[in-house]
Amino acid sequence: MTNAGAPEGDVYSRICRLIEPFNKKNVPLTPQTTFASDMDFDSLTVMDLVASIEDEFDIVLPLNMLPDLESIDQVARAVQKIRKDV
Repeated sequence: MTNAGAPEGDVYSRICRLIEPFNKKNVPLTPQTTFASDMDFDSLTVMDLVASIEDEFDIVLPLNMLPDLESIDQVARAVQKIRKDV
């Protein structure tokens, strides 16, 4: 059973798989894991991850949306929404 409004498990798990090569601190990946605070990602790492996510899902994450995407859950929800709106 899934939580109402929770990102699709497939989207979340695929994003976690994409994060792994960038996760140099081996931070446990949970929906609440943040890119800046928990994993210490710098802006270049974030942009590399964004490019990987865009390639994986064949979408474009608008740059004006990126500052609001602080956690894995927020990114998964954004990807899910963009895919639904296409």
